[in-house]
Amino acid sequence: MQFPKFGFIPWLLLGAAPVVAQINAGALPATASPPFKLTKVAQFNLPWRMAFLPDGRMLITEKIGKLFLATQTGQKLEVAGVPPVFYESQNGLLGVYLAPSYASDGAIYLTYSEPGQERGTSALALARATLKIGTDTASLENLKVIWHDPIKGKGGQVGAAVAFSPDQKFLFLTAGDRQRFTPAQDPNQPAGKILRLTLDGKPAPGNPMEGKTGAPSVPVIDPARDTEAAKTAPVVRTHVFDGPNLTPSETWTSGHRTPYGLAFAPDGRLWELEHGPRGGDELNLIEPGKNYGWPLVSYAVNYDGVPIASPDTRPDLAKPVIYWTPVLAPGNLMFYSGAMFPKWKARRSRPGSSAVPCTGSRCMARPRHRPSTGRLASVFAPLSRRRMARCG
Repeated sequence: MQFPKFGFIPWLLLGAAPVVAQINAGALPATASPPFKLTKVAQFNLPWRMAFLPDGRMLITEKIGKLFLATQTGQKLEVAGVPPVFYESQNGLLGVYLAPSYASDGAIYLTYSEPGQERGTSALALARATLKIGTDTASLENLKVIWHDPIKGKGGQVGAAVAFSPDQKFLFLTAGDRQRFTPAQDPNQPAGKILRLTLDGKPAPGNPMEGKTGAPSVPVIDPARDTEAAKTAPVVRTHVFDGPNLTPSETWTSGHRTPYGLAFAPDGRLWELEHGPRGGDELNLIEPGKNYGWPLVSYAVNYDGVPIASPDTRPDLAKPVIYWTPVLAPGNLMFYSGAMFPKWKARRSRPGSSAVPCTGSRCMARPRHRPSTGRLASVFAPLSRRRMARCG
């Protein structure tokens, strides 16, 4: 797919070269001159994700629970039929993705925080719907929740990123740890995992624990102040699954914190970006069955200063390829394939550059990963969080 010639949020561009030793990119010096200029096109209320239609228009989510169809000149049309969402802090309407079959059936996917029955609770949900576009209307029809985390509780860090396998037969979904820490290491809970599902939300064949089911019930805790406090956090309730607990058979990898970025490189490898706590944002090469360590290890400390063991102390756990201390708060991840910046273009033989929005630092960065030296170069530029901007 050709990358559109305009951007929506600041981008980090990172070369996906062969993996070398861990690199801390957080202290790299900034450059004030990006190779483009930005022009405001439209404004949104907490925009989170966008998906480009074949005709160049965009679907854009707002975390507050709205979905818009927007043109390249900034005209906006609200899409009807969006499901109810729990909006608070990091929760809300998050991802929008075109199904591999969109060209023939108009199918799209949404990821969002599904409200729980108890006040302040929610869970990650994945829904599929058909997008219908009229002359002056747009709507979602036949919306169906095809997967959700049945363990509704408190906390943010939902994850909610989707990537489709290169053969377009399977769907990868990230589930954050919900600020509860310990579920990321519990094989019976979806939180803190990357799941591999069929396009209709079922456990995909060939998963590392294919056919296995988990415990019939799990303890639920509220968000804890740090990794140590989570170990002894009081159980607020016990969740009993309605049927078989399919979490093990859905799981591709575990040990993730806030996995906001997920994308396949042209060479077929899967990459993931996630937030660390006070330091330790990560770029990970995702391989089936691996444990990426959270909350056991991190190149960071807790927000309250409580230390976390270094990944260097646990050779049994997968390390990030690159980490950022201090953080840049990475968001989405994609591999650049457009024509405007030919040196960044990704190819199968040269994976090229990947694009990452910096949600916290409001920056645009382009580290180029040189396999011979492991050095990085970067460019930073500020950008508003609420504007759609054209790059050119």
